[in-house]
Amino acid sequence: MARRGAAAMAAAAREEEEASPPQRLVEAALRGDVAAVEACLAAAADDAGGGLREEAAAEVIVEFRELKTDVSPLFAAAHAGQAEVVRTLLSAGADVNQKLFLGYATTAAAREGNKDILAMLLQAGATQEACEHSLSEAILFAEAESARLLVCSEMIGPEAATHALVTASSGGFDDVVVILLQNGVDVNSMARVLLRSVKPVLHANVNCTPLVAAVMGRQISTVKLLIEEGSYLDCLVQVSSWCWDAATGEELRVGACLVEKYNVIWCAVECYESSGEILKLLLDKAPWLLETPRKGRNLLCHAILCQNLNAVSVLLHAGANARFPIMTKLRHVSYPIHFAARLGYAPVLKQLMLDGAQINAQTSTGDTPLMISARSGHSDCFLELIKFGADLGMVNNAGDSAMMLGKKSSFRSAIVDILSRALSSGACITTSDISVFSPLHYFAASDSPEALLMMLHYSAEDLNKLDGSGLTPVMVAAESGHADIFRLLVMAGADIAVTSAEGKTVMSIIRSRTPETRDFFEQMLLQASLASVITSQTSFRPPHYAARMGDVSSLLQLLKMGHDPNSQSQDEDGYTPLMHAAAAGKLGSCKALVSHGGADCGVGNGRNETALSVARNSGRSKKATEEWLLDHLQSRAHVLAGEELMKHTRGGRGSPPPPPPMRSGVLTWGATRRRNVACREARAGPSAAFARNRKASIEAPARQLIILVETVTGREIHFEASRASSVELWVRGINLVVYMCAWSRAQGQTVGLQISSSVILLKALNL
Repeated sequence: MARRGAAAMAAAAREEEEASPPQRLVEAALRGDVAAVEACLAAAADDAGGGLREEAAAEVIVEFRELKTDVSPLFAAAHAGQAEVVRTLLSAGADVNQKLFLGYATTAAAREGNKDILAMLLQAGATQEACEHSLSEAILFAEAESARLLVCSEMIGPEAATHALVTASSGGFDDVVVILLQNGVDVNSMARVLLRSVKPVLHANVNCTPLVAAVMGRQISTVKLLIEEGSYLDCLVQVSSWCWDAATGEELRVGACLVEKYNVIWCAVECYESSGEILKLLLDKAPWLLETPRKGRNLLCHAILCQNLNAVSVLLHAGANARFPIMTKLRHVSYPIHFAARLGYAPVLKQLMLDGAQINAQTSTGDTPLMISARSGHSDCFLELIKFGADLGMVNNAGDSAMMLGKKSSFRSAIVDILSRALSSGACITTSDISVFSPLHYFAASDSPEALLMMLHYSAEDLNKLDGSGLTPVMVAAESGHADIFRLLVMAGADIAVTSAEGKTVMSIIRSRTPETRDFFEQMLLQASLASVITSQTSFRPPHYAARMGDVSSLLQLLKMGHDPNSQSQDEDGYTPLMHAAAAGKLGSCKALVSHGGADCGVGNGRNETALSVARNSGRSKKATEEWLLDHLQSRAHVLAGEELMKHTRGGRGSPPPPPPMRSGVLTWGATRRRNVACREARAGPSAAFARNRKASIEAPARQLIILVETVTGREIHFEASRASSVELWVRGINLVVYMCAWSRAQGQTVGLQISSSVILLKALNL
């Protein structure tokens, strides 16, 4: 019955195992079915390297095979269960203690569960050796009744009985264990048996107690039974494979059964049973063992060392101290969280933090878990710690920060990706000292626009703060030449007027770059100004840049926004936007500044430079620009300012009147205001008719002083200037105003120039 029950349990376990994804993956791999392998991997990517039932209880599966071997008639009859044949053979004097390859006749009867035949053989005088051999075989096949007969025969020695108890405990044969205990076998006795395990790898003969054997075999019910029967939990056995150096705190895996001895609860951690019931049973029985240190470490440290997340969870739930100080003989103090970070067990590290481990705890050398994970090259631990808010602004006793150590680690090229993943998960990047580490400065230097956007979305508190190098993030971007980063920071509101510790500003950094790079960055600043992101003109002056680059559309928009194009907008070099446009030969910018912004062509700086003088001294300026500036700077200004002129009447036949005064831009003569006329063109010199009429009185020098104004109706009016230099100014100025009238009418504006018989009226509105 026991065998059939065990077989049924084994069959159920196999069915469950066959339905598991790892089992299907293994079977597909054996068949060479690539499609099935890919399907299994897609369903459960984590199972690619997984084992099968590593933490499940050990099971005994009995299989029958045909085997040719030497047997006696008595052995064959006992094996086949032929009781009458056995009785006949015994009556005929068959030797019950004859030992064959497969043991004694009692062995065959015990192995097959033929208890009646076994009883006959025992009565026939089976020896102690035959009985002990038979008991061992009965235990292996879980034949409880056969074991009962053998133990009750009083032919079993104490060592064989102890060995049987330990073996039965390892296999989980509770009914056999009960029989042995009821017949006086000591529950705390020790025997050397073969212990086997997949995780950890173990296949060795070990001196152990029944409880240890049950724990190593992961037999929950047997462990519970043995605890109830009074098994000791503090007896030591040598089954572990980890060696700890108490002086340095380092650990070394040397192989099973080669290190110091541990008690059973430490064995339960190393050979953890999947449900955790065994560990819980032991902790309930002896809770004081939870914090009992061994070589400066507690049970939680051993669970971390064994990389067993479930064991760690059970221990923490049972009250294990996540802040237990690990102390070596050299007085170096650390904590379990440092231990997990050094070993690189991210899931265990996460569990410790969830259960209250201090994330920024420092060792005696000042190292935090984040620093240790960086030094050890564990990127997954580094990420988990950042997600939980590990401080990147801390330094250890040597002055190293976590980021400094990370830049020296094997994952140095993935730091930006790690920080980005942390931000994507909704975590914040914590730093208590931006002089040590600032995420905004770091992303600005690393040219990571996506990460920078996520960081700005979370917090822009440090946008204008100086880091350890004395720079703001936008300064870092400018020095690094990262245009996209620079644009993001500027549009986010970065203050470009901040001065660094060394006296640098964003503009001074930009000006130190190549002309192409400088123009590129200034173009971005211009766009920010047009978007009203940059309102101050103390550092960057958008009208000056737009004028220099000839960007008329941007310049017009800036003028509409209220930017002053005159003396109030001189830059640090004393230049106005008009001077920059003139020096660059940008005629369109000059026209826009004068006509739409009211820029004064005559404004000078501290060096007495004007737009015209700058244009003439610049190698980039053009003749057309100089001519246009000359018109506006001198001619137009001269006409509007006024000058004493004489007007000739009657086509030159009348007497020249005295020079009329020019007041408020109006040239008057006489007292009448009749006959308003519109001007078409002004020329230097008299007309032919005027020359004929004044042939006798006009001389060659006087001809150079005559100004001819032709109206739109064809009428010619002559004026006489006081000096020859004024003639050109009047001619250019009048023609300029006429041109501006025509241009302004095309633009829907009002600009007029009228000549009356009594006055010359020059009006310039909305220029």
